[in-house]
Amino acid sequence: MKTEMAITPEIIARHGITDEEYERIKGILGREPNITELGIFSVMWSEHCSYKNSRPELKKFPREAPFILVKAGEENAGIVDVGDGWAIAFKIESHNHPSAVEPFQGAATGVGGIIRDIFTMGARPILNMNSLRFGPIDDASRDACATNKGLFAGVVAGIAHYGNCIGIPTVGGEVYFDECYNGNPLVNALSLGILRHDQIKRGKAAGVGNPVIYVGSATGRDGLAGAAFASRELTEESQQDRPAVQVGDPFMEKLLLEACLEVMRTEGLVVGIQDMGAAGLTCSTCETASRGGTGNEIDLNLVPKRETGMTPYEIMLSESQERMLLIAQKGREKEVEAIFNKWDLHGVTIGRVTGDGLMRVKVGEDVAAEIPAKQLAEDAPIYYRDVKQPEEEIRNQKFDIGKVKEPKDYHGVLLELLGSPSIASKNWVYRQYDHMVQHGTVVAPGSDAAVVRINLGRPDLGAPAFAAGADSARQEKYIAFTTDCNATYCYLDPFEGGKIAVAEAARNLVCSGARPLAVTDNLNFGNPMKPEVFWQFRRCVEGICEACNVFGTPVTGGNVSFYNESPAGAIDPTPTIGMLGLIDDPKHITTQWFKSAGDAVLLIGEIGDELGGSEYLKRIHGLKTGRAPRMDLSYAKRLSDFVLEIIRKGLVKSAHDCSEGGLAVALAECCMTNGDAMVGAMIDLGKVGGRLDAALFGETQSRVIVSCAQEDVEQIARGIPVTVLGETGGGELAIKTPRGEMSWDAAGLRDVWWNAIGRLMDSGARDE
Repeated sequence: MKTEMAITPEIIARHGITDEEYERIKGILGREPNITELGIFSVMWSEHCSYKNSRPELKKFPREAPFILVKAGEENAGIVDVGDGWAIAFKIESHNHPSAVEPFQGAATGVGGIIRDIFTMGARPILNMNSLRFGPIDDASRDACATNKGLFAGVVAGIAHYGNCIGIPTVGGEVYFDECYNGNPLVNALSLGILRHDQIKRGKAAGVGNPVIYVGSATGRDGLAGAAFASRELTEESQQDRPAVQVGDPFMEKLLLEACLEVMRTEGLVVGIQDMGAAGLTCSTCETASRGGTGNEIDLNLVPKRETGMTPYEIMLSESQERMLLIAQKGREKEVEAIFNKWDLHGVTIGRVTGDGLMRVKVGEDVAAEIPAKQLAEDAPIYYRDVKQPEEEIRNQKFDIGKVKEPKDYHGVLLELLGSPSIASKNWVYRQYDHMVQHGTVVAPGSDAAVVRINLGRPDLGAPAFAAGADSARQEKYIAFTTDCNATYCYLDPFEGGKIAVAEAARNLVCSGARPLAVTDNLNFGNPMKPEVFWQFRRCVEGICEACNVFGTPVTGGNVSFYNESPAGAIDPTPTIGMLGLIDDPKHITTQWFKSAGDAVLLIGEIGDELGGSEYLKRIHGLKTGRAPRMDLSYAKRLSDFVLEIIRKGLVKSAHDCSEGGLAVALAECCMTNGDAMVGAMIDLGKVGGRLDAALFGETQSRVIVSCAQEDVEQIARGIPVTVLGETGGGELAIKTPRGEMSWDAAGLRDVWWNAIGRLMDSGARDE
């Protein structure tokens, strides 16, 4: 097939290909590429698909462990063994740029894409989570506030729409607000699935002559070159990139999920399977061939299309949703087609596996593209970027906190912090999500981590039925999951911030009664070609690596999202950590709220006095500066192990991590997060020395508040720093300090905390 469009320097630049990369392409092909081939290289060699700027740093991550069944980088999602022949597949990915341009569809298709990454491994998705960042929604005097509200509302609606319709519970996550996200929100979507070891599938095109089968929805022009769009900065002209935003259909994805699991669980039918995600048909075709050491030949005339007149360029670069590429056993094509026809989906043989190592794209008898698959998928150029510590990072770490005056009204400060959108309850968000579908949610959104019970006897898991009277412990698994990252810490000190993100995730799991197992990460940064940005990226990665090694939580995969910049500048470095934990006995499940009056309240860890990077400094004093909290990883690991030990011994009634807002906010949350069954507390900090605001609102790390029966205090108070703060009871949070006693009505605190975001979102007009 002849292509008439000439390849000019302007066309090459428009595809994000440098002069050096173009020469490399010509060397691989032994000739000039045509426009379709140029488009294919542009998406496959984009940062989004190739990790050409980040790969050398990502190699630092720990990936090995006896329980890792599929390692990071091998497949669409990592898989870890959870015992008894069962495994968990999980991964997090970003959909930042699409959500900035089209928040509803951008977020919805982010959820759809990550779900496909899970079931393409052979796993049934059982939970979703997310990590979201937006500009401020509480500064009505600024024009950006209304825009941020519109983005926030649209993203949450998109996540709710897709997850609720497909019937997968969204069980938790996090939401932060900061000016650095004006114009560039972050939407990181996570999904997790369960499968048996013998159900694991790979994305390999093996077996010369085996059919290549297109399954799912038809191809359109939506999402055209979305991977390339995600690999450049957002500008004022980015609204013109709306065609690069995909359009999702969760009902179609539900059919695709069930059809794919059925065909994968039909003995010997599926050789390999790959999601058509970023770069669509291009990525799935070349990556399956590359992994299998083979080639693929497809005919675009056979590809189901929902629009007429589509060119080879458009078909290959489309990122239309709800599509998969499947490699089946030769001679069994009709079985595959019958299963997908039953689910009212396309199941069309469009090509075959070849032995020549080429990705060959034809239109009838005409060749539209012919590229060595392995070189396309794996030989993108690798860049080693310059690094430079940002000047503002150096200045911030030298800031003298002593210049900050202590507040006169401590009572009002706590109310102000509880009303801060980053600290306030996210019920406005999660009440839009169906977090109870599938009947497995044990701890719903609002505690330190989500806890889910997996009924292994479910018929839809494809496992043999349990015999009557079988041991109930063998029929269930309990897992906990959390997402964590404080981007302010990473802005002030990316190395410490990276360590803290991992350590906090581990604490949240431990406070839920789970032992931390493994990590997936979503690394969100600005333009990697700026030395200051790459410094932040490298130092965050190094901090995460060090913490994962100490906690024994290998990285199973994830996503790098660069170019998160708007005309206002780059976002703060935001390396989101998703961490999986395993609960060995349901009796260990623990929540953060006080349970009854008369219990002792203990602080595991030091009181601390670190104010740098705190929400208190940002909210009360308007300062995002100072020295980020220090993270002693060895101590953090000992403390986490200690907390898990006393939970497993049955000594703890509640456990809550101290994080944003410090000790006072954590105590308030313990009092009020159990709905109407609130239990107050009388706390004695009368002997605390130094700055009172640092003791109450500082964010020193490695601290956990627990409550226990009074007779258990002596058993707990050993081996690690422990302070008896007071006891539970009454309807108030009362804190005795060197400056006198302060008290807050628990119901009043809850009203401020529970309704803050809803009141902001309901006030004033917003762009929906």
